[in-house]
Amino acid sequence: MTSYNEIYQQSITDPETFWGEAAEGLHWIKKWDRVLDMQAKPVPRWFPGAEINTCYNAVDRHVETGRGNQTAIIYDSPITKQQRKISYAELQQQVASFAGVLVKLGARKGDRVIIYMPMIPEAAVAMLACARIGAIHSVVFGGFAANELATRIDDAKPNIIVSTSCGIEPGRVVEYKPLLDEAMRLAKHKVTACVLKARPQATASMQQGRDYDWDSEAAAATPADCVPVAATDPLYILYTSGTTGQPKGVIRDNGGHAVAMHWSMKNIYNVEPGDVYWAASDVGWVVGHSYIVYAPLLKGCTTIMYEGKPVGTPDPGAFWRVISEHKVKILFTAPTAFRAIKKEDPNGEYLKKYDLSCMQSLFLAGERCDPDTLFWAREKLNKPVVDHWWQTETGWGIAANPLGIEELPIKPGSPTVAMPGYDVQILSEEGAQMPAGEMGNIVIKLPLPPSCLPSLWGNDQRFIDAYLSKYEGYYLTGDAGFKDADNYLWIMSRTDDVINVAGHRLSTGAMEEVLSGHPDVAECAVIGVADALKGQMPLGLVVLKSGVDRPEEDIIKELIKRVRDQIGPVAAFKQARIVKRLPKTRSGKILRGTMVSIADNTEWKMPATIDDPAILDEVKAALQALGYANS
Repeated sequence: MTSYNEIYQQSITDPETFWGEAAEGLHWIKKWDRVLDMQAKPVPRWFPGAEINTCYNAVDRHVETGRGNQTAIIYDSPITKQQRKISYAELQQQVASFAGVLVKLGARKGDRVIIYMPMIPEAAVAMLACARIGAIHSVVFGGFAANELATRIDDAKPNIIVSTSCGIEPGRVVEYKPLLDEAMRLAKHKVTACVLKARPQATASMQQGRDYDWDSEAAAATPADCVPVAATDPLYILYTSGTTGQPKGVIRDNGGHAVAMHWSMKNIYNVEPGDVYWAASDVGWVVGHSYIVYAPLLKGCTTIMYEGKPVGTPDPGAFWRVISEHKVKILFTAPTAFRAIKKEDPNGEYLKKYDLSCMQSLFLAGERCDPDTLFWAREKLNKPVVDHWWQTETGWGIAANPLGIEELPIKPGSPTVAMPGYDVQILSEEGAQMPAGEMGNIVIKLPLPPSCLPSLWGNDQRFIDAYLSKYEGYYLTGDAGFKDADNYLWIMSRTDDVINVAGHRLSTGAMEEVLSGHPDVAECAVIGVADALKGQMPLGLVVLKSGVDRPEEDIIKELIKRVRDQIGPVAAFKQARIVKRLPKTRSGKILRGTMVSIADNTEWKMPATIDDPAILDEVKAALQALGYANS
């Protein structure tokens, strides 16, 4: 059996042969002119000249090879107490019909369609229907507020929005239509059609001539065939938090994405066609795109769409029930989920009620997995627990333990080693290679492997500035860390202001913009403080304008509500404190990193450029009042 080291070396020294062979596992309408175009700008491109259809490879191909009766999607909703199983043949029919709806409403190859939906099968159907006709989908997480949705409408300029009457959370129904209507009112770009899937828990008011009912339109639609698209054409845009309030539209192409997704299922996760694979995430995030929808279906697996929580729907045994009931082979989720389960059921009593013999391994990603959580999961499950590291920008694991190639020793706290195609290096600020064990900027030498972003939607210059300009010939990950003597990667921190709340990357800069808009606020800083359950939580420190003498409690409540209204509950912004001033350098830069270190009780040095060291004592007192900085 070929070792990981041999496979990895080939992928770096001869990427064209490596990825050309990987691509043979898919159906191509037209083969590529060459595997890799190193001259393409702003980054090298994969499979130029080729034509493919992602939907055909994920759905129709399996029906045509005699596996139409196999279950493609299992929908499991403990919140609505519903389950549905959809075969590949049924999925093909549903996707073709909904693609026909999009065509009837004017969608064509290259047009954008925004999908604003919860974890129901129709979200996957809508994504695949877009891929079927060559339209570019942009899924927006259902927890985002109207103005966040409006920002994405103005950037992507969709003709059509696909949504539903509501999302359902434990104990509450979130009506989507008022949010949609407000977003469309706020957006400068005007959407011509909105298709809504009715759910019984809420009724949406429909606007004549613009809003259409999913069920009645799909029933009357002429099914649409798969349309050939260039391998380098965009499959989707997925917005990720930027270091400014303006979100970045990560582009994923059709050809390279399909090749990497298909390759990763066997080689990283060790699954075969027919296996049941569960990524317990949301379609609004990159994990949902890659490992709820595309990769499992491209491989011919059964994927699970779970509308529930790890605890409380109804208890901490929720995940174990799903695994046992549906014979899940691989579970992929965020460490936050396991911290929540561990908090509610530290001794694993609920786990003992279920037969988990079907489960092969657990994969964790979305944030750094603390060793305590990894040890607990490994002890309770008695299975391999793999922490792996990747980004919205890459679409799949940069570093992992490749169980389908070779199971490597696990080092708790490390996502193991770089995956084939990723030439990961650690550089100093000046661009020098850092020796083993020494921290630096984590970068990937070009070319990036297939599936990684070729640019940002409509903004090559922002892509170059954010990712390529610091070190020529390298992609800047925005993470800092080191490699040890065994080439294991250790991801230690972000180098920008994006924090990681329960696996969701959120911009503190965007939250600061919201707080700054309050009439009583002079200036503010939002930092990410360590949280045992969610990894990080945002915390706001606010300086009021002079002359404001309202009760501080009222102002803080208003600030929390502002963030909830303008960014959404997903921001998890629940703690703020009013201070007299913020610590700054002499040039006026707020010392956020120093405040994080104080809050988290980690070692820090007095910054040489600080304007007034006494301010740090005031900030520490404010942090202590919120339960931080106590050592």
